[in-house]
Amino acid sequence: MVSGQGQNGKKRVIIVGATGYIGKFVVKESVRRGYETVAVCRQSSAPKDDFFEGAEVIAADVTNENSVLENALQKPADIMISCLASRSGVKSDSYAIDYQATLNCLNAARQKKVEHFILLSAFCVQKPLLEFQNAKLKFEDALKSAGDIKYSIVRPTAFFKSVSGQLELLQQGWPFVMFGDGKICKCNPIAEQDLATYMINCIEDSEKWNKVLNIGGPDEGMTMKQQGDMLFEVVGKEPKFWYVPVGLFDAIINTLAFFGQFVDGAVDAAELGRIGKYYAVEDMLTTDPAEKFGTITLRQHYERIAKEGQEYDPYTTMLAKPKN
Repeated sequence: MVSGQGQNGKKRVIIVGATGYIGKFVVKESVRRGYETVAVCRQSSAPKDDFFEGAEVIAADVTNENSVLENALQKPADIMISCLASRSGVKSDSYAIDYQATLNCLNAARQKKVEHFILLSAFCVQKPLLEFQNAKLKFEDALKSAGDIKYSIVRPTAFFKSVSGQLELLQQGWPFVMFGDGKICKCNPIAEQDLATYMINCIEDSEKWNKVLNIGGPDEGMTMKQQGDMLFEVVGKEPKFWYVPVGLFDAIINTLAFFGQFVDGAVDAAELGRIGKYYAVEDMLTTDPAEKFGTITLRQHYERIAKEGQEYDPYTTMLAKPKN
């Protein structure tokens, strides 16, 4: 093994996907814990906020293995953490990022004798019905079978942002939209800071080496109805709900799949419909106390964003605007 430790004994940690939603929290936590931290980003997405203070920022193209080798790994390193994830979840994007780009980083890490690869995956790959889940599983298999690098595969249930998208609507007096009776599935999402802490813990905690790690937040599982009730209470509005039949997804998906035979883009639109249905009906829930982590509850998160606002995300935030 080629150690990346400098004279001060700090491990050198390379974080790819560093400017992503979770990646920037991982960068901040790695710096806070005293690691020599390298945040790898695209040239066009150079970080501009305080998440990256104390980190070395290096531009590299993760879709090009040589770029990762020559730029991100120009110096010996001990750890690589991948927070790469496709934005849309459609097939082409998923296999380009969740599989191939992440594989490029793994291959480069192995060539440079990096000791440990920590992967941000997803809890939902346990029941793979979607393209991005299959792409993630394909990479997980490659990582587990590598043999010459230890791994930690972290599968969070859900992020807080994925259950916060209707906040702005409720503040404006709109009803909370839910599927079926609002009690079909439960979720215990994990805070970004807590997830970042857990991922950095994987560096030193040998109990987390060469394992797949399902992890959720400290809350008991909550249905969509319970999430809605909590949001209304936090924003101080009278609860109002719209119940959308789950079968509506099937009608939309089937129609788009049919037109996908003739119209470019309809196949991807159908996949987005499948993703929406999946999260409307499947539990994202850990019940084993060993698979719960953190101190920040969903209610604390709702109370904070009700006062401060939340980061804009075109895939999860409904009718909000990007912050200036």
